[in-house]
Amino acid sequence: MKIFIASLATETNTFSPLPTGYRTFEETLLRRDASRRPPAIGTAPVIEWRKAAEAEGHEVVESLSTFAQPAGTTIRSVYESFRDEILGDLQAALPVDMVLLFLHGAMVADGYDDCEGDVLARARAIVGPKVPIGCELDLHCHLTQQMVDAATAIVTYKEYPHVDTAARAREVYALCKAAGAGKTKPVSALYDCRMVNMWRTPVEPMRGFVDRMMALEGKDGILSVSFAHGFPWGDVADVGARMLVIADGDRAKAAQLAEKLGREIFSLREQTVTPHLDVDEAIDRALRIKNGLVVMADVADNAGGGAPSDSTFILKRLLERGVRDVASGCYWDPVAVRICKEAGVGASFDLRIGGKCGKASGDTVDLRVTVKAVSDALTQTGNNGGQIPLGEAVWVEGAGIDLVLNTLRGQTYAPDAFSNLGLDPTKRKIVVVKSTQHFHARFAPLAADVLYVSTAGAIPPDFANIPYTKKTVPFWPHVQNPFA
Repeated sequence: MKIFIASLATETNTFSPLPTGYRTFEETLLRRDASRRPPAIGTAPVIEWRKAAEAEGHEVVESLSTFAQPAGTTIRSVYESFRDEILGDLQAALPVDMVLLFLHGAMVADGYDDCEGDVLARARAIVGPKVPIGCELDLHCHLTQQMVDAATAIVTYKEYPHVDTAARAREVYALCKAAGAGKTKPVSALYDCRMVNMWRTPVEPMRGFVDRMMALEGKDGILSVSFAHGFPWGDVADVGARMLVIADGDRAKAAQLAEKLGREIFSLREQTVTPHLDVDEAIDRALRIKNGLVVMADVADNAGGGAPSDSTFILKRLLERGVRDVASGCYWDPVAVRICKEAGVGASFDLRIGGKCGKASGDTVDLRVTVKAVSDALTQTGNNGGQIPLGEAVWVEGAGIDLVLNTLRGQTYAPDAFSNLGLDPTKRKIVVVKSTQHFHARFAPLAADVLYVSTAGAIPPDFANIPYTKKTVPFWPHVQNPFA
């Protein structure tokens, strides 16, 4: 067989002030060999697909791979150029026996509210109706009917944090391989759960729900079950949670199960809400815990959701209250990093930190700091292995608070975002991470408590009041019973 693989992904926060252009994609852009390189953000699926295909003696044709750090709407010409490059490579590779694409599912470009549906529909037009097209999506996707109609099999991650990217890639491969061999006839059904929320899969009752989903697969004609959580900060018509079921030749069965599971997750809506604290509530609770590390998640300034990652709301309050023994990061502040590197390790001076990208970033903080360490290329461990680059970075200390400042915007995944600079976060009383949930996989095992903190950042978890202009279907929590 000849198998075509490619990856084009970003998660678009249409409310973000930061446009997504070529340079943001360029930070991870690889052509024709991403699957042969060490794991990096967005490459786990193509690595798995090449590994599986070559183990069976198949030919692999690889196009580009790129994953832009989430931000605002993608520039139209940038999206179209990458899309057309992938489609041009696919056209040149014909005939192919299978197409496997890793897309995010919440990419929005100027003029395209459904970039993934656009790519899949155009790929289908090129290869015709019989060639299996498989697609892996982030579970924070806007799962649309256009995507489902164009693909043979769509599988989303099942876990948040996303620790199962490779496993889901293997699932996509197996589904398409069986379909191509005529062993199965995948048919899909989509159910709108009419909810906008974020779900933490390690925590009950979500843990049990995901386990039940997975237990249904491979039995009684059910091939795959995906719960697409949706990405709340995308102003598109299809924003929100959806259940996707793939059955073997029986669309009615798929639809029945999708609705059943969708109704079940809706019934759990109140029990699955993440408890968010305001800044002072979180500080008070952290200070009451006498033994062990307390991790505070700055959820509204998560670069992984399109936020700038330079807000100072928590930092400012910690300083005002005189809280010490704190580590916090990572703050996207190239200007401050440049100044600190210029000054050198050991230098002490007044530094203006954060608050540079707009109202959602808060006020800048002026702090007397000492430069403790610098790095030309800081990295951290990702949830699916491999190292995630954070760019040039510095560790500075001021008023009993240790800060990591960096030049490549990205959320905090792992303690080595600190320790690779020589700062051991486990030796501090409080660690503040700029992340919504991906930090949980590596920080939670070290913590006496994990607190989710809401501020006036770029992605506040106020799901009832996100100012959508394109969504017409009622949804919880904006209304209490959207099925009425």
